[in-house]
Amino acid sequence: MDRRRFLVHGTGALAALGLAGRPVRALEARRGRLDPPYRISLAQWSLHRTLQAGDLDPLDFPAFARDRFGLDAVEYVNSFFADRARDHMYLDELRRRAGATGVRSLLIMVDGEGRLGDPDPDARTRAVDRHQPWVDAAARLGCHSIRVNAATDGPPEEAAALVADGLARLTEYAAELGLNVIVENHGGLSSNAAWLAGVIRRVDHPRCGTLPDFGNFTLADGNRYDAYRGVAELMPYARAVSAKSYDFDDRGAETSIDYRRMMRIVVEAGYRGYVGIEYEGSRLPEVEGIEATRDLLEAVRDELEAESEGEHPAERREG
Repeated sequence: MDRRRFLVHGTGALAALGLAGRPVRALEARRGRLDPPYRISLAQWSLHRTLQAGDLDPLDFPAFARDRFGLDAVEYVNSFFADRARDHMYLDELRRRAGATGVRSLLIMVDGEGRLGDPDPDARTRAVDRHQPWVDAAARLGCHSIRVNAATDGPPEEAAALVADGLARLTEYAAELGLNVIVENHGGLSSNAAWLAGVIRRVDHPRCGTLPDFGNFTLADGNRYDAYRGVAELMPYARAVSAKSYDFDDRGAETSIDYRRMMRIVVEAGYRGYVGIEYEGSRLPEVEGIEATRDLLEAVRDELEAESEGEHPAERREG
């Protein structure tokens, strides 16, 4: 069986090995929980090499998230269907396939559509206009948000005003459809969480928020902003969270990010939504990296639930 056939028909192959039931059983068990600290989704970028190689059809992504990993929500990346923002037949088919497998479509991560903080007013307007079809596409898919970038130039204060202008105009458009516009810390000034939080406050719209990413805190000068401080500063405005991961030790811990510390920041901020797996490592194959991230998020969630119930994790028993 070649790699594409294994990926698309992976559930059947696993069933032959007696392993397919685990993610499905895990999904059913999670559905029985009342108000977990957070739920787990899958960002499409975690499979970017698989998708770019043509080994997985983007239309099959929701079913693959459900059948292979036991996850019931996904986050799309526009680059994998870049010419489909206005293709209603394609979007309707993607929504149908997601719904058929019980998978929720949460958001579309939008890249490559211009700088919302471009210093040139005409270019900034074009960027707002080019993002609008993705708002429409997200609404058609049943998403709650599009994720955008705070790309800009110039001194930080001037740049903040430019980004806020583009974001405010796009947010007004999205709000008419009941959608959010959320900004990820994603390089440049946006990796300075204090700056990005200030931009969101400047926009001052309930539909404009953030998508804190655990790993994107490298500043333009090559220095790193403190990731834990950064996530804490962005969480008050969060409508989604990106659990970036790169590699794992033999105990299953992420080697560069303290997930227990990070998830406590997320939960203590009052967030109770989905946390999206965004595996970006190279040592483990993508499927294994996703599984390792999912397992770590589940283990940390179990610990947080046990703490909230006054139990030590080792003393918990499934009932």
